[in-house]
Formats: sequence, structure tokens, C-alpha cells
Amino acid sequence: MFSVEVTVAGLYFDEMTVGQVFRHDIRRTITEADNVWFSALTHNPAYLHLDEDYCRRETEFGQRLLNSGFLLSLMVGVSVGETTLGTAVANLGWDEVRFPKPVFHGDTIRVETEVLELRESRSRPNAGIVTFQHRAYNQHGDLVGHCKRSGLQLKRPAA
Repeated sequence: MFSVEVTVAGLYFDEMTVGQVFRHDIRRTITEADNVWFSALTHNPAYLHLDEDYCRRETEFGQRLLNSGFLLSLMVGVSVGETTLGTAVANLGWDEVRFPKPVFHGDTIRVETEVLELRESRSRPNAGIVTFQHRAYNQHGDLVGHCKRSGLQLKRPAA
């Protein structure tokens, strides 16, 4: 029998520290296709995401808004490579999800992640629970979304 060493991009539970901040290099300019595709894929027919004429005439924004579910997914997705890729056991939940400013087609989003809390798992000695704060900013530096996310994270395997 032979062993295969697996390299992971994410960090193990015991490699993280409370207060650690990741300023992710990946940025994303939001396109009309992103918004329409995500809204259609999730069966969300809201006029705010799909009807330009309605938004121009009937809303204070004058244009379509990005589906907030897409922004939540983007905040988490951008963070995975540097935090949990190959080391996550499971996503446990999101809390305090907020969207303080709207996002429009053409906005460019950047994300940062902070480790808020680390605690040992009572049921899994090989893992711990991490609470992250994800924050999304537009090209003007405005905070457009934030959430807390808890995940079950592997500990570094014994050598």
C-alpha cells in the first residue's frame, strides 16, 4: 500500500487565528447575465432583478438591482480558495446577512473575510467550528453586503 500526499489551498482549523483578515485578490464585475441567470436559475421572478422598464419607472433606483442571493453566494465563493478549500467538512449556516447598499450591473465587487471565532467541536475531535465575517465592497469602497458564516473545519492531520 502507498500513501498519497494531498495539498490543500484552504487552512486547517488550527492554522487560523481570531482577528485574521483575508483580503481576497479575486474581484468580480457584475454583469446583466449574472443577474438574469441567477434569478432564473432560482425561479425568482422579482421585477427588481428582471424588468428594466419597471425599475426605471417605478423604483427609486432607476435600474435593476442585483439579486441579493447572488451577492451572498459571491461573498462566500470568493473566500473559499484561501480559507476552506479542501479543509471544510460542512457549511453550518449564515447569520446576520445584510445588504446595506444596492449592487447594479457594472459594479465591481471585492471581498474580505475575517475570522471572528474558533471553537473546538464537541462531537468531532478532528475538526473545529469557525465563524467568519464576509464583507463585500463595490468599486467606490461602499460596503454592499456582509454576513457571518459558520463552518466545520478540519484540523491538521497528525504527522
